[in-house]
Amino acid sequence: MAAILGNLYANYRSAFEQTTAFVFSYPPDPRTADWFMVSSATPVLLMLGAYLYFVLSLGPRLMRDRKPINCDKIMIVYNAVQVVCSLHVVRECLVCCYPFRYNIFCEPINFSATDENAMRIFFVLRKKTRQISFLHVYHHTGMVIIGWLSTKFIPGGHGAFLGLANCSVHAVLYSHYLVTILYPELGRNAWWKKYITQMQMVQFGMLSWHWLQLVFQPNCMYPKFTIGVMLPQNAFMFLLFYDFYRKTYNKGSDTVGTASSGSQQQGGIVAKIRPGESREDAGENVTEISTPSSRPADARAPGPGAPPGIPHQRSRQI
Repeated sequence: MAAILGNLYANYRSAFEQTTAFVFSYPPDPRTADWFMVSSATPVLLMLGAYLYFVLSLGPRLMRDRKPINCDKIMIVYNAVQVVCSLHVVRECLVCCYPFRYNIFCEPINFSATDENAMRIFFVLRKKTRQISFLHVYHHTGMVIIGWLSTKFIPGGHGAFLGLANCSVHAVLYSHYLVTILYPELGRNAWWKKYITQMQMVQFGMLSWHWLQLVFQPNCMYPKFTIGVMLPQNAFMFLLFYDFYRKTYNKGSDTVGTASSGSQQQGGIVAKIRPGESREDAGENVTEISTPSSRPADARAPGPGAPPGIPHQRSRQI
């Protein structure tokens, strides 16, 4: 057994070293070589480690016995900036692809994302720690790493479509976040929430198909190792969003939540209103899937003795 484990370790180490050498054999983009936080991965990894430690450990412990902090004003500015930045990236990607010069099947490298993690910090400061989902943390941690690698080694090219698709969705997503803060009642009853999740699923489905094209283009001058990273990444993200959508929108009316970009709305969790729990306890900016407008008039108000959060269903004579 020891010999087998030793052999597996040796093979794994050899494969890891070969993959690392293969990845970093590509020359960095000379235009970004001296950029802040691009020349070396150390600052990015340190910031990422500090972010994960605060969101998952330090932050919740610091806020445990403290009142939630009202972050509405800074979140208004933050979401507005996110919308503007997302639209700017969309414009740049369209300029890159215009006029129909972009080959969606194979676009070589053209040597010509940390702010989103602030949303998770706001969750901690507002004591909405149950809204920090695996999908949120996994997705945005991975995007920081992929963003650094792309900026340093593989700018533009085939990956430009990812920026176009992702930032188009994020422009809509952060506009929704902005509305939920400026108009809380409208945000809680927004009919468009599930369509944002559908947009996310379409996005990751398209990106999976997009990276799959490189498999059938052996002569494409774009690093093939990206297939092994981006194809399973986007397929996995599609499954995560599909699982969230299925649990949130295909169940009973006591399920609440919405999705981001993303991420999911306010953490992308599936929260259920339990007896005696208010909407604020279950999570801000969430709504019951079955809204009052979609219920029969006689079932909107709880009946006498009905448990909290469960509408009274008046019996009818057949």
